[in-house]
Amino acid sequence: MSDSSAELPAARGPAAVLTGVGSHLPPRRVTNDELCSRLDSSDAWIRERIGIRERRRAEAAVSTGDLALDAARRAMRSAGVTDVDALVLATTTPDHHCPATAPSVAHRLGLRDAVAFDVTAGCAGFVHASAVAAGLISAGSARKVLVVGAETMSAIIDPDDRSTAPLFGDGAGAVVLEAGLPGRDGCLGPFVWGSDGSLADAIVIPAGGARRRDRRDTAPPGDHFVHMRGNEVFRHAVRRMSRAAREAALAAGWALDEVDRLIVHQANGRIAASVADALGIPPGRTPSNIAHVGNTAAASVPLLLAHAADEGHLKPGHRVLVVAFGSGLAWAATTLVWPPGITAEL
Repeated sequence: MSDSSAELPAARGPAAVLTGVGSHLPPRRVTNDELCSRLDSSDAWIRERIGIRERRRAEAAVSTGDLALDAARRAMRSAGVTDVDALVLATTTPDHHCPATAPSVAHRLGLRDAVAFDVTAGCAGFVHASAVAAGLISAGSARKVLVVGAETMSAIIDPDDRSTAPLFGDGAGAVVLEAGLPGRDGCLGPFVWGSDGSLADAIVIPAGGARRRDRRDTAPPGDHFVHMRGNEVFRHAVRRMSRAAREAALAAGWALDEVDRLIVHQANGRIAASVADALGIPPGRTPSNIAHVGNTAAASVPLLLAHAADEGHLKPGHRVLVVAFGSGLAWAATTLVWPPGITAEL
């Protein structure tokens, strides 16, 4: 194990088994040409440098909680369940600073008295939330957990910022995890995860929080949007995800050439390709949906799982390696063998 990430010990109690997956995308498509009407950029530059052709945008009246609700309902239908014990929502764009968004989503789902809380780990949030859910199941605190990644990134992106406006999209994805026997298909493997707060300002919204409350009304308008040092993030994303993915495969007892599918956070096309290349996993084993949805932050991994399952890229028995990286800086990786009987609800 490296000194820059932590691996959870093997579960002693029940295992967390994936039994359902769902997703939701806002209907509005925003093409590169539409964005470039106000940016100093071009469709060709965005496609070549980032790998995105279009992304989805939620209407102003649609919140992260709304997107999460639709994805959660679909994941529950996919799993054939009507109730869960806990809901863990990964998001960078909660409906409010206070309270958390998850309890409202749980209420709207009709989950009476279920524990519900948010997890914030940027684009790594869904895998972090899954690790927390697996811990709840292993400890016997819950038998069914709904894990959701949902974002309205358009709420925190400067539409005139050439470095971020083309990159991010809105959407939500969700999975149901249920207690099961260790070793069965669908079990989440050991998690490798970590963070490096010395680089917390590499992806940051400078204003609006407790740190800058003395300038709440005087901060430049741009400080309420995401600021990102793209080149620095690129380097750390590739290095951290590659290392975490190797360690997760090792913890599962897999050689990298035994990995059938790499599900990597859709940060941008070049980052995903660089991670796959560093791991020696060929492009045919690395599904991608970034061209049509953009970087959806915490929603990225569950959206890709849902889309890859729906399109037949994930088949029963496939060894699946999952890895993500985001603000914090934070990263996480895990494994599973894709189970039979999963029909993604889109």
